[in-house]
Parts: sequence; structure tokens; C-alpha cells
Amino acid sequence: MLLTVKDLSAWLNMKPSTLYLWAAQRKIPCVKMHGLIRFDPDAITAWLRSFEPGPAEALPPLNREPNLDLDQLIEAAKRQVYTPTCEKPDEVRAKQGG
Repeated sequence: MLLTVKDLSAWLNMKPSTLYLWAAQRKIPCVKMHGLIRFDPDAITAWLRSFEPGPAEALPPLNREPNLDLDQLIEAAKRQVYTPTCEKPDEVRAKQGG
């Protein structure tokens, strides 16, 4: 038995308008019969299962120096990622010898 938008809306606790949009965008499995959208419960169950997380991948070990505390690690990471703060124009001219 196929589900109507109203049936699936109640099952998934979603707004019918979201289901209509997803059906139009082909984000959710559905069939169109005589201009009406219907949903196969088995297809919806399989679709929902496709969003379940898979087995967790092992994270690589942390490369850190043994004597650094967390604050020092964060500061080191910031230095590697963030650009230095902007210098004032007169400081730039002084460095350029102007």
C-alpha cells in the first residue's frame, strides 16, 4: 500500500510542504500517479537507512609534544592557521624603509 503525503508527513513528523518540495527535487523516493504523489513505505525505510552513520573510522593519533598543555597546543594551531594581525600603515612604511 502506498502512502499519501499526509500519511508520510505524520510518520516522519514533517510538514507536507517539505515533502512536496523534496519530491519535486527528487530528494525523496516517490511515484507520481495521475498527478498525485505517493510513497512506497519500503523505499522510504531504505532511504531513511541511507542516512544512518556507518562504522566510525579510526582517528589518526595526535602528534603533540609531551610537555605541551592544551592551551599551548591551541596557540600553536592558531599560529599555523591564522594570518598575522594587520599592521598599521606607518609600521609597514617603517619596515619598507619609507
